[in-house]
Amino acid sequence: MSWTQSVTQCVQSGGTLASVEDLAESNFLVEHADLYTSKTSGFWIGIYRNVNGQLLWQDNSALNFVNWGKGQPSEDQFDYCVELSAFSGYWSSLPCSSQKGFICKKPKIHPLLFALYLFTDAKKDKAHGHMNMWILLTLVLIISLGMGFMIYFLFKIKTQSETEREARQRRTLLEYRCVLTGRADENDSTNNKEKNEHSVV
Repeated sequence: MSWTQSVTQCVQSGGTLASVEDLAESNFLVEHADLYTSKTSGFWIGIYRNVNGQLLWQDNSALNFVNWGKGQPSEDQFDYCVELSAFSGYWSSLPCSSQKGFICKKPKIHPLLFALYLFTDAKKDKAHGHMNMWILLTLVLIISLGMGFMIYFLFKIKTQSETEREARQRRTLLEYRCVLTGRADENDSTNNKEKNEHSVV
């Protein structure tokens, strides 16, 4: 595909052509791009020149990392687009009409935002709206059930620990009673002996 066709495909899938933020990300892309070297020698990435001639990423992030091949980019290739080599990982300028593979990058979506997206998307597309609404309701039900089970088990653990604490207190009280009543019995038997001794004398 050409660069503009690749941009369109990425946008339609909810992303942009890939921006490469550091060497680790570049190595990751090359490692995975290597799997497709039999189909293409390179992949479009999301660098473009704005009207001022400044290079930017398609997602508007700053161009803080570059991995240009030797002699790249050429100043006479002002309107060219950027390819990531599937073999070396270096970047080079090519005519935007060249046929290359492409790498899209999508932002991470939080599950709640995904559910909100499904809900708002349901309003846009009436044919699939009911299906999306059911998915949203199912997600809400699953989350509610999970919260319910969590509350139930926390309550159960709390009441169980309170019951165990009460049982320990009862055992302790019984032990004290036994000790106290045992001493009282000793005192009674001592008093009885003394009474018996006095009565004998």
